[in-house]
Amino acid sequence: MKLFTNPRSDEDKLIEGCIAGKRDMQRRLYDLYAKKMMAVCLRYAPTTFEAEDIMQDAFIKVYANLQNFKKDCPLEFWVRKIMVNTALKHLRSKQLLTVSHEAEEVASVSSDSFSLSGYSMEELLGMIQSLAPRYRMVFNLYAIEGYNHKEIGEMLDISEGTSKSQYSRARAILQGIITRQEENYKKHVISS
Repeated sequence: MKLFTNPRSDEDKLIEGCIAGKRDMQRRLYDLYAKKMMAVCLRYAPTTFEAEDIMQDAFIKVYANLQNFKKDCPLEFWVRKIMVNTALKHLRSKQLLTVSHEAEEVASVSSDSFSLSGYSMEELLGMIQSLAPRYRMVFNLYAIEGYNHKEIGEMLDISEGTSKSQYSRARAILQGIITRQEENYKKHVISS
């Protein structure tokens, strides 16, 4: 009789089932992450339709490569990385990811004057999607996904300085959007 058993985690069972081609397990994996991954894809894609395409393509890659998952990070992080890479590849193929290589001066936005808290997810998504693709990509990769500027430069084939500059410009644009919204709100309240 074994006193100590090491039960496989639900995640391990899910992974093994997907690798074995069990449709119910693949559906379970999809249901588990689809909502979060759609949010990731929406941040990169210019339209909901394209975000859905990116997510579907990425899930196909997830299923096809799940046997390569090394379990050195949570499965969700691995799936997210595939979503991001698929989105970048999609945007490159559509030539929507044209990143400027020119030397740009860095617009400074103080970190204490820049806050996205207090906005709903829908409002934030709208603001981020209003950015030009090159700014949106760098902003997402740095501020949301947590990559550093060197990594972003390698991913997008740009210099580290260009990544920093484009992130700074994205922040400045977002700060302008927030400022305009706050001014419009104040005008509306005063005129009411």
